[in-house]
Amino acid sequence: MPEQTVRWAGGLDGHIQIIDQTLLPAEFKVLALQTAEQVWEAIKVLRVRGAPAIGVAAGMGVVLGIRSAPDDEDEVLERVAKTADYLATSRPTAVNLFWALERMKRVADEHRGEGGAAIKQTLLAEAKDIRDDDARMCRTIGQAGQHLITEGCGVLTHCNAGGLATAEYGTALAPMYRAHELGRHFRVYADETRPLLQGARLTMWELGQAGIDCTLICDNTAAVVMRQGKVDLVIVGADRIAAGGDVANKIGTYGVAVLAKHHGVPFYVAAPSSTFDLSLDSGDAIPIEERGSEEVTHGFGRQTAPDGCKVYSPAFDVTPASLVAGIITERGLIEKPTRERIAEVLG
Repeated sequence: MPEQTVRWAGGLDGHIQIIDQTLLPAEFKVLALQTAEQVWEAIKVLRVRGAPAIGVAAGMGVVLGIRSAPDDEDEVLERVAKTADYLATSRPTAVNLFWALERMKRVADEHRGEGGAAIKQTLLAEAKDIRDDDARMCRTIGQAGQHLITEGCGVLTHCNAGGLATAEYGTALAPMYRAHELGRHFRVYADETRPLLQGARLTMWELGQAGIDCTLICDNTAAVVMRQGKVDLVIVGADRIAAGGDVANKIGTYGVAVLAKHHGVPFYVAAPSSTFDLSLDSGDAIPIEERGSEEVTHGFGRQTAPDGCKVYSPAFDVTPASLVAGIITERGLIEKPTRERIAEVLG
């Protein structure tokens, strides 16, 4: 990556820098976010996207929301809660968003009594730690899953779960990056991922930057390349994983998993432990965000559907654990995930 996806620049009076992913691949631009409102907008319109990256941005967004508060401790703590609650309304599905906000609130409460100025500095350090922790987890995920990618194999991925979706390095793409670093040769098929084409715009851009052999396919081509024997495994990311192993990911993932099952292709999910939501028994309880109709009817500014037509556009779907061969985490590979196996690995 030419830049970190999300980073903090400067001290307490600094700002967040993000890669504006709405402009890729035609334009590479780094934006400076100075307010919590700008962070909310960046998350909502997908300037920053991917569950881990959203969590990192939200943690830093709390700092932006509190730094102008007087150093009175009660006021700072009240501002922490208000900012976190506000940022939590940006997108409902990616659990890392809520995980990071709860972590920031918990740390603020743990340092109660140290004064408002000290709490501000502590939260800035914590936000940076969230970014660094995510980067370390992604590197470890890459190592944990690299053995799945053998010499000459074909890998299919859906949406973007690379460095752009995380602090750096990625989740689903991390095993590919690590296998590439180890000198293995393999090919990747990237679904375009309708309607916002994250696979075409972002995954293809990332893999091209890394020098990995990659081929773009339309979403409805996945079945054909599987039937032709070009795909040996599928690896995707996740936005939330329930206690029993059901996985919420970008819309279309469930269909890919069904196709993989039919063609005997193992279907893997790569995600850090922060993406698990053990409070939910199954994927049925995962909230699914619905996007605006214009993303389908007027994709990238061009009208492609009749005026006034009805549109159903969920941003995510849920793949049941029964279709998942394994979940690659920074704590190891959870094969054929069940509630018991997940609990054992995650502790």
